[in-house]
Amino acid sequence: MKNSVNLRGIAAQLVEQVIDKGQSLSTVLPQAQRQLADKDRALLQELSFGVIRFLPQLDHIILQLMDKPMKGKQRVIHYLLMVGIYQLKHTRIPPHAALAETVQAAVSLKRQSFKGLINGVLRTYQRRQSEFTFVYAADSVKYLHPSWFINRIKAAWPDKWVSIVEANNSRPPMWLRVNALHHSRDDWLNMLQEAGFSATTTPLSPQALCLEKPVGVTLLPGFHDGWVTVQDLSAQRCSLYLDPQPGEKILDICAAPGGKTTHILELARNAEVTAVDIDEQRLARVAENLERLNLTATLICGDGRYPDQWLDDQRFDRILLDAPCSATGVIRRHPDIKWLRRDNDIAELALLQKEIFEAAWKRLKSGGTLLYATCSILPEENSRQVADFIASHSDASHVALPGGTDQGLQVLPSELGGDGFFYAKLIKH
Repeated sequence: MKNSVNLRGIAAQLVEQVIDKGQSLSTVLPQAQRQLADKDRALLQELSFGVIRFLPQLDHIILQLMDKPMKGKQRVIHYLLMVGIYQLKHTRIPPHAALAETVQAAVSLKRQSFKGLINGVLRTYQRRQSEFTFVYAADSVKYLHPSWFINRIKAAWPDKWVSIVEANNSRPPMWLRVNALHHSRDDWLNMLQEAGFSATTTPLSPQALCLEKPVGVTLLPGFHDGWVTVQDLSAQRCSLYLDPQPGEKILDICAAPGGKTTHILELARNAEVTAVDIDEQRLARVAENLERLNLTATLICGDGRYPDQWLDDQRFDRILLDAPCSATGVIRRHPDIKWLRRDNDIAELALLQKEIFEAAWKRLKSGGTLLYATCSILPEENSRQVADFIASHSDASHVALPGGTDQGLQVLPSELGGDGFFYAKLIKH
């Protein structure tokens, strides 16, 4: 198989699986990458992520270049055209190569009869590229987000919504967490610099570094020895706010893929950590991360709403509940969220969060700490959830976090900072 020729076709199929079949890009992309060389894996990721990120604008352009959109079984050609235009508009791939290989991809898709159409549309775009502007387009096209999402963040963040969507449309920075059981952050940073890479530190996490440019993890000093983990700054703050102590019994609910579980154990290695997730495949990722870092935790596959089904009468000193949510704070890392999520999902997710919140609270010892966290920026899942919980639980009190309110701390996504995240720290009386 000529991977360099087929990559455009594979990217078009991945986009089709996400947009038309509702599958997650983080699930289908790794499956497609397994058959490819490292260089081709990187290009496939660039093409598929890029098209998903700029989807409304690419669609807008195609609809102006064609008499009618491709439908039904030929819909994959529509997505292949998006792949072609994305290369011409947003990458440094030489235009002649982008054109030739995108046209040739029609063969691998068994749509050879469309080669002329693809060539014509892409060449027309190449000639008229400067004509396309989005200044007067709908907000969904201009800001690359669905209308329902724009309306929600306009209501929640009237003064900040533009900066939120701009951050969402940016490429995510690569944050690392240095394993304090092996090295201090500064010592490991020196090793990183000796390896030829640059990074910056932050006062928000004593273990965090942000790489100047993302690199493959195998190039990071001591990665396979557990010296460092890839984890966003905002996700790192969860375990820091939980403040685990040695010897404590700690429950990590919705734990996959294990970044927070392993961070808890690095901060308090002798803690007894139970990590729970409803997805068995994702729970396997927790096991892999524990093994790489040479750490130990009890892993359980179970539904956070029903701990009686998978747990005896244990109570815990601390509980980290990283609740299932809309993931609207991590769109820059997972742009397919924009197209997989629906407006009516938010109320359903808020109900699910409430049920897990209630169940987890019953498993917390008197005097214990629960950290409620989400990677959402929507109040329904965050501050309102916490306010309602405290109002209905006389044994719960809120501990204010630096920069937060009496209903928690909301962090918004920023281009150079962490992802969008929410945290609320509660004590049980």
